[in-house]
Amino acid sequence: MTTTAPQKPKPGAAFAARLFGGGSATVFALLALVFVVILFLNPSFFEPPSLMAFAKKAAPLVVLAVGQYVVIVCGELDLSVGSLVGAQVVIAAAVIDGRESMTLPVLLLMVAFGVLVGLVNGLVVTVLKVHSLIATLGMMLVLYGAIRLWTGGAPTGALSEGFREIGRGGIDMPVLRQLPWALLVAVAVVVVAAVMMRKPFGRTLVAAGDNEKAAAFAGVRVWWVRTIAFVLSSVLATLAGVLIGGYAGVTAQVGEGLEFTAITAVVLGGVVLGGGRGTVLAAMGGALTLEALFTLFTQLGLPSTIRPTFQGLIIIAAVAWAARERRKPFIPQS
Repeated sequence: MTTTAPQKPKPGAAFAARLFGGGSATVFALLALVFVVILFLNPSFFEPPSLMAFAKKAAPLVVLAVGQYVVIVCGELDLSVGSLVGAQVVIAAAVIDGRESMTLPVLLLMVAFGVLVGLVNGLVVTVLKVHSLIATLGMMLVLYGAIRLWTGGAPTGALSEGFREIGRGGIDMPVLRQLPWALLVAVAVVVVAAVMMRKPFGRTLVAAGDNEKAAAFAGVRVWWVRTIAFVLSSVLATLAGVLIGGYAGVTAQVGEGLEFTAITAVVLGGVVLGGGRGTVLAAMGGALTLEALFTLFTQLGLPSTIRPTFQGLIIIAAVAWAARERRKPFIPQS
């Protein structure tokens, strides 16, 4: 009996498989569909300056979604990112108070604070064995309460022009008018995260989320990789805070609800709650699709109050879908 050797996939097919593996194709197809509807309602949306404005607005959510993805794929959740964004922006405005000389020191302080919050979240979950939903919910309330106690509900101070440049500025160009720094930052975050997920550390993250006991038997320090995941989530939330502060300024509501928006974006991209399934590109696609859907709601004149309802439906559907997906074999891809 003769057998034929399996044919090697063509380079184009292999690239498409890597790009759209793990369910990414669905969310990008939905993104394309939403864009087509927006184009029908408002053709001017696809003029280069309008597209760059959309990218600038979506960039913080993309960064947050990548951070949330890293935590979700290893089997946890981080509900503290929204309050961390708010705390970082409010603290930065109060300390900088419009002084350019304080921009760099405050940025370094923000990173250190983000690392500290992520480390506390991670150690409470992995060492004290508190469920991540409870641990990060507690951190969310601590940060919200502390900032409101400190400011009395009315943030003071002002962000410097240098600080705000990252979130609202860009490179002046013909046709595009301006290539936003925020877009470049978001692309860099996605690329670095995608490369990381193809390295041993990224694969251990997926293994810890897919089967914690099997990963531990294989020699993976599950507590360590999950703690690092929480630190990365908080650092990326800090970066998102810098972008949001530059784009939207300082308000008492900054960061409010972003934790649920980020989770919605990740699960919309097909990343399975409970861990072990999903890709960085899927999380990015989910963030872009969710932002595009919000833009479509605005074009249709729908009230902003519909957003939480829509996000809730997505999360409920994702949890139901997760039970089915976890029974399927999955090869992690970036």
